[in-house]
Amino acid sequence: MTQIAMLRDFEDPDFNPFMEEKLFFGDHDDPYPLLGKLRSKHAAMEGNYREVMGLVPDLTHPVAARHFMILSYEEVAKALLSPQTFSNKAYTFNLGASFGRSVSTMDAPEHNRFRRIFQKVFLPQYVRNWGGPIVDPVVNDLMDGFIHDGRADLIQQFTLHYPFGVIYRQLNLPPEEGKVFHKLAVAQTMISFDRERGEEASAKLGEYFPQLIAARRKDPGDDLVSVLAATEIDGEYLPEDVLVSFFRQLINAAGDTTYRGTSILLTKLLQNPDQLEALRQDRSLLPNAIEEALRFDGPVIDQNRWTAQDVTVAGVDIPAGSIVHVMAGAANRDPGKFEDPDRFDIRRNNAARHVSFSIGPHICIGQHLARVEMMRAITAILDKLRNLRLDQDMPPPRIQGAMMRVPHNLYVRFDPT
Repeated sequence: MTQIAMLRDFEDPDFNPFMEEKLFFGDHDDPYPLLGKLRSKHAAMEGNYREVMGLVPDLTHPVAARHFMILSYEEVAKALLSPQTFSNKAYTFNLGASFGRSVSTMDAPEHNRFRRIFQKVFLPQYVRNWGGPIVDPVVNDLMDGFIHDGRADLIQQFTLHYPFGVIYRQLNLPPEEGKVFHKLAVAQTMISFDRERGEEASAKLGEYFPQLIAARRKDPGDDLVSVLAATEIDGEYLPEDVLVSFFRQLINAAGDTTYRGTSILLTKLLQNPDQLEALRQDRSLLPNAIEEALRFDGPVIDQNRWTAQDVTVAGVDIPAGSIVHVMAGAANRDPGKFEDPDRFDIRRNNAARHVSFSIGPHICIGQHLARVEMMRAITAILDKLRNLRLDQDMPPPRIQGAMMRVPHNLYVRFDPT
């Protein structure tokens, strides 16, 4: 492969964006009782979810914009299926400032045009083929680091790293640059509360990816960069700004969500050992267990939209130019849709009706890859970590966050091999 300049680290190489997460996403143990209380009174209401939860404001949002929350499953679904009214322009202020011309900030017809292209490489029939050659080696390499110890922190030693390792392999990045790439990719999202660091991360990835794209066009391989760099629309390559934006966002969209979803599923299984054992005995339950984890405590609680026109939702008038907090977390716990919604149940018959990946035209492009990664990771853990259980000598896991949810530690014991 053609050599390109190395990816530049932060000016302060000791800066750790992972430690800053709680400032923006919150450290709430359980936001669902409050969401349930609000939902029981209002299917929709005026209010800024960040303010309701006592979080620092998103500095990128227009100061004059009013904020509204949609809380019931029925109204959340209607909003997500009505992009002509509930526009993704809301993400131009934060994600757009970090990633650039991202498909996540686009509306039709531009969104449809580019989404069709990116979605092709993430269709189920393709991502299933990545399991053996791409996902499994990453999973196995990480597990080799602790499988003989009989104890581990499954977050810090496994789930925090494996989906990002998969992305590095998909992009065929130099292994020595993985750590810097991970830091910069995560820090981009900090632009909402730390503009200086967010802009630095965005700029450094923005100078790196055009070089990488040019190198892969000159000397292509079978990696994702080479495939998309060679893709054409009407005889022309994809616009470079759109392509760079996609790669900037990929590690967050396909890595961060998987890390959180897998961590939450493992935590809930270990807290419900009867369900863990049922899954160990009957692996056909695993696909539904994944959906239930995404429903029960999906990694993204709040999906933002921008009203392109005046609209009335459940009797609440929302003017054009408002920020709307479409509360996926509230919808996923709506008793009108899910029986006994605060109970984790891997046999729930409608778990897959969750909206954690959104629904409608902006449903997550990487959802199929996320499911493949979660499937392979949980399968490897069930196969290789015998007698897996919580480590009673260590602090119990705490799933935290009011915006993006995850446990930061998951201490376990198992029979060493």
